[in-house]
Amino acid sequence: MKLFVTKFAKYQPSLENPAEQPKLEYVDSLFRRRLSQVTRMTIEVVHELVESESENAALKLVFASFRGEIARQLKINKGLVEDADVMPAQFSLSVFNTPPAATTIALGMKAGYTAIYPSEDNFASALVAASSSVLCGAEKKIIFAYADEKIPEEYANCKGYSEELPLAFACVLSSEKSDGAREIDLDGENWKKISQTPREFLSFMQKAALS
Repeated sequence: MKLFVTKFAKYQPSLENPAEQPKLEYVDSLFRRRLSQVTRMTIEVVHELVESESENAALKLVFASFRGEIARQLKINKGLVEDADVMPAQFSLSVFNTPPAATTIALGMKAGYTAIYPSEDNFASALVAASSSVLCGAEKKIIFAYADEKIPEEYANCKGYSEELPLAFACVLSSEKSDGAREIDLDGENWKKISQTPREFLSFMQKAALS
């Protein structure tokens, strides 16, 4: 089975400021001021795909993340512990599907979205699940987006804590090869090497772009 990546976009904050966020000047100010880092990064990378080709706005969006709105969720947990109360606005923006939902609203995308958690912390499972509609022929193209924000330092002693920089990227996955498209062979020997983590997949995409 083969997939083709026809467009790709990436966002990552600087080493000096891991909490840095895209400015999103193209988004309504009242809307964007409520958004977290992970949601802002998701909007930014999908916007780049839509900005480069306006027809991409008509594609379905599939979003994957390992931690979702982790910083906002921590804030809610603190509120429950300290005040036994949660603000409705905070809760409504803390759910796992907030980034893709906010992205479709911000960019006027009306084809729908799906949020996927990578099973057993395996990024490959999310990528395959995301591309299932393309592989089975239900869709010719979709937008696949991944994003994870900075992990709050309160989790430093927890298993799985990482100081890696936040990262977001998005790509258009297609069943049809076109000029400049990068090929992903799901049956190939290198598939497992390039798909276990988002950074491995990103490295593969960047090398493919240079080859």
